Amino acid sequence: MTPNSHGTGPTALRILLGSQLRRLREQRGITRDEAGYSIRGSESKISRMELGRVGFKERDVADLLTLYGVVDDEARTAMFSLVRQANQPGWWHRFTDVLPGWFQAYVGLEEAASRIRTYEVQFVPGLLQTEDYTRAVIRAGSPELAADEIDRRVSLRMARQHVLTRQGHPLILWAVLDEGALRRPIGGREVMRDQLAHLIHVMKYSNVTIQVMPFGAGGHAADGGAFSILRFPEQDLPDLAYTEQLAGALYLDKREDVDRYSLAMERLCASSTTPDETADLIDKIAREI
Repeated sequence: MTPNSHGTGPTALRILLGSQLRRLREQRGITRDEAGYSIRGSESKISRMELGRVGFKERDVADLLTLYGVVDDEARTAMFSLVRQANQPGWWHRFTDVLPGWFQAYVGLEEAASRIRTYEVQFVPGLLQTEDYTRAVIRAGSPELAADEIDRRVSLRMARQHVLTRQGHPLILWAVLDEGALRRPIGGREVMRDQLAHLIHVMKYSNVTIQVMPFGAGGHAADGGAFSILRFPEQDLPDLAYTEQLAGALYLDKREDVDRYSLAMERLCASSTTPDETADLIDKIAREI
């Protein structure tokens, strides 16, 4: 199984399908409670379906389309085709034994995104990590893991990085790293030097921008910790802010929440090094480690 191409992964398709069902429901003036009753479910089930956070049963979609007045055979057939595509497992499905349930959604969203802006405090972002650095990060965070499980987690992270080099529409990544993430010698000096050299290399990609929030900047707009903002190519998919904790994550799609994180990111970018200054600083840190 190979990774899905840009914008066609099952996570994106579920979100698109959910947004279409929501629009049909709202056009008919039907409440979520009424829609839930029609499929022997609840308001919360309709909400999860419309957000694309669950799989879809064809029977449920058929009943909703009937309720929403969609009787055209061609339109219904197209919707059922979308249901079947959205229910297909993503390429990351083979890693579910080492992939936390709360993170599976993010991998799918990352696959579907056209642009990600991210701020990292502790580590180099996963999409920019070398294999040795990734292995050291995983070992430090979960020292009890067996070697084969560590290998699979490393393989998963390396596979995720294909979004930066995929044909046609590579992901646009804009990363702001706290200076501490670059000075923390994860895996030892040689591993860290190789990681810093890799950052300078990927900065040559036209779709990758890296800035550094220097120690000298003092307090800043993102003292609360790391976060990412994902943007998707489809107009029906709103921007999403993602924050991660030790054993879970928050996916924020309300406009006011995303705007708050977007403003913080703009302020971070304004206070951080320029790309040219970033390369000089990374080179300086590599020589000091």
